[in-house]
Amino acid sequence: VQLQASGGGSVQPGGSLRLSCAASGSIFSLYGMGWYRQAPGKQRELVAYISGVGTTNYADSVKGRFTIYGDFAKNTVYLEMSSLKPEDTAVYYCNGYIQATSRTSRYYWGQGTQVTVSS
Repeated sequence: VQLQASGGGSVQPGGSLRLSCAASGSIFSLYGMGWYRQAPGKQRELVAYISGVGTTNYADSVKGRFTIYGDFAKNTVYLEMSSLKPEDTAVYYCNGYIQATSRTSRYYWGQGTQVTVSS
């Protein structure tokens, strides 16, 4: 199982970006996917999470600005980010709790994608 993230980049404050994360490989069931971020000198933190039945959870710092949604038929999750602030600058990582066809379940991580918000 692999997770491939894309969509990062540089944007001015107030701008928008959309991140995508696609899971591929020997997937039997996808229970949920989420986005984490890690800024320099800080711990990795949860940004947003969506369960396989569509329940969402957001960090307080992004509520009202970020939206997570998924297309689980395509094993893909998106993070729509708007009203971006400099403090949103970080490496963003996607994460998925996935049951492989081997029937083992665990968390998988994608590679990080850099988001930079600066004027």
